[in-house]
Amino acid sequence: MEPGSITIQKKVQRKFGTLVPGSISFVLLASVASFITYSCMYGFRKPYTASSYAGYSLFGISYKSVLVIAQVLGYMAGKFYGIRFIATIRPRQRAGAILVIIAVAWSALLLFALIPPPYNFVCMFLNGFPLAMVWGLVFSYLEGRKVTEITGAILATSIIFASGLAKTVGKWLMLHWQVSEWWMPFAAGLIFIIPLLVCVALLNTLPPPGEEDIRHRTLRKTMDKKDRKLFLKRFGIALIPVVLAYGMLTILRDFCEDFANELWKEVGLGGYSNIFVDVSTLVAVIVLVVVLFFFFIKNNYTAFKLNHVAILAGFLIAIGATLLFSYGKISPILWMVAATSGLYLGYMPYNCFYFERLLATYRVQGNVGFVMYIADAFGYLGTVLVLIIKEFTHLQYSWVSLFKFLFYAIAITGIVLISIGWLLFKNIYIIQEKNNA
Repeated sequence: MEPGSITIQKKVQRKFGTLVPGSISFVLLASVASFITYSCMYGFRKPYTASSYAGYSLFGISYKSVLVIAQVLGYMAGKFYGIRFIATIRPRQRAGAILVIIAVAWSALLLFALIPPPYNFVCMFLNGFPLAMVWGLVFSYLEGRKVTEITGAILATSIIFASGLAKTVGKWLMLHWQVSEWWMPFAAGLIFIIPLLVCVALLNTLPPPGEEDIRHRTLRKTMDKKDRKLFLKRFGIALIPVVLAYGMLTILRDFCEDFANELWKEVGLGGYSNIFVDVSTLVAVIVLVVVLFFFFIKNNYTAFKLNHVAILAGFLIAIGATLLFSYGKISPILWMVAATSGLYLGYMPYNCFYFERLLATYRVQGNVGFVMYIADAFGYLGTVLVLIIKEFTHLQYSWVSLFKFLFYAIAITGIVLISIGWLLFKNIYIIQEKNNA
């Protein structure tokens, strides 16, 4: 542990006492520190989406779409790189890696402000690539514990809350401080850098999983090439539909995050800067209440099975809300709150306890980051493909119509895929239990 972290650890011990894995003080510190760390990461990734960058275009498409595609391409490339990087990084390297990643991403935003358009779109690729590694590094502090459902669920809600917060900060800087849309992303980073540094230091004071954690959730360790090959040989076929379903959710989530500004403008709410954080906060609270239920399920196989039920329920809620909006039964805001609640009810299990319970159910000694980054990499590949198709097919559509289509198509496809995935994993479990009998 680095000298600065040792000093902070002493201060934490004076405040909370010696942190015992699974204790209330541990849960509070781990939850708050991880939530704020990942929320701050979004402050370097998403503020630019609060602007439309109107009046600029490149390759025959709007410049906003060029920026989104460039950043998602970088993020996707980072996820593919992260499959090996997150699987092999050692605990003592985590904090330093996060700080280097943020420094590189923030430097890319400075270049974005200094280089004139349309040449600065490359900076968004450079911004997205390193930020793709942050989730795996932060979650590695939390995985493999009896309380992972609690800390992981709170961390995962940052995905919902932080996107709205980052866009609200971006909109606020432009509306109230007259920061230009080019300098706004870098300026937003100034607001998030101090809390991020503090919370990364706090994460680095967390003790590793205890013996009881390991007994309930298996030992978590780095995975070399041989370990990764054995994992894919055992679970690869079952993972295919599960990863594809996650890819559908990733596509939908990214559209909701990147083009919410355009949707709210179309329905007459574009001048309300707090719309992003208000909607995302409400969705985060709704989903958090639901997913915390999984903490009380001690049997790993039961919890893993119910993860599939939660994902299916999320798809059904998204379809139901979109149907009600289509027939004029609910308002645009209520539609987006309900539909995105369904979206995140399906999305969040993957990010906080689906793969956690998978490793525990099948007694795999490894880490969540490896399999999570496989899912993420292909999920963002799907996002890139859909973004490119959207821009180059030149279809005429309204944002409301596009969002409705995506909710319907992705939810129906996702229901089929996650059902197939569960049947395949169930078969693997039956074979495992017969061999152990």
